[in-house]
Amino acid sequence: MFDVRAVTFAYEGSKRPALDAVSLTVSPGELVAVIGPNGSGKTTLLRLMCGLLRPQRGDVLWEGKPLERFSPRELAQRIGVVLQEPRTGFRMTVLEYVLHARFPYSRGFGFESEEDVRIALSALRLTRAEGFADRWIVELSGGERQRVVLARALAGEPRALLLDEPTANLDVRFQVEMLALIRRLTRERGLATVFIAHELNLVAEFADRVLLLKDGCALAFGPPQDVLTEEWLRRAFAAEFVVDRHPLSGAPRVTLAGPILDRGGDLSSACADRAASASELTLHRER
Repeated sequence: MFDVRAVTFAYEGSKRPALDAVSLTVSPGELVAVIGPNGSGKTTLLRLMCGLLRPQRGDVLWEGKPLERFSPRELAQRIGVVLQEPRTGFRMTVLEYVLHARFPYSRGFGFESEEDVRIALSALRLTRAEGFADRWIVELSGGERQRVVLARALAGEPRALLLDEPTANLDVRFQVEMLALIRRLTRERGLATVFIAHELNLVAEFADRVLLLKDGCALAFGPPQDVLTEEWLRRAFAAEFVVDRHPLSGAPRVTLAGPILDRGGDLSSACADRAASASELTLHRER
């Protein structure tokens, strides 16, 4: 459904690309995690995939068509987006905020149907936020707001979800519940879902495939057991890790063992290893 082909993007005035020839595919029913250190290009990738940014080289395809061939309304009907800093500062109730996701299907704000309200309330129930429906959005805590923003994305009945740190500001229990919900909906509704995360052990448990970025380049792309290795994580994060198996799930279990004191050599630039990384990407994609 999503096909990102060697996209390159640089912000104005930057000395290097935020993303440099990054590729990935996301199929219906698949949950893909994007990980990497701060500034590695994760959020830029999501903004390219939802059409907020356009690649300077390469293509982002939705069902075989470049995103620029779709109108903003068509994209909003197909792709649900949760950005890291949602604009929720306006004086409105939670239900009113979630109903905004129905705008691409209606005549405009204030013309919501009973069906629109039903869908919005159902989305709030899914994220365990129905008790907030009549509260002002600005009064919510960070974790409460995160659940409401996901409900808004689901209320648009999208065919894809792009989520920038959906577990941010949530306690441990709700982090697990949130990703379990996202995975279940991805499977049941055949969604193509991409999420950014920093919690590597949650990624190991829930993601079908993982894209590891550093310095705007893809180091590895494949199943968690192939990407969440001591060597790949060391290259990406300039730190030492111990990776073993979770005794219950069998998924990779990542433990930080300490920082690398000498950060020289090939760790300073992910793009210097492009040839090796490209071969890994191909290998993982063919499995």
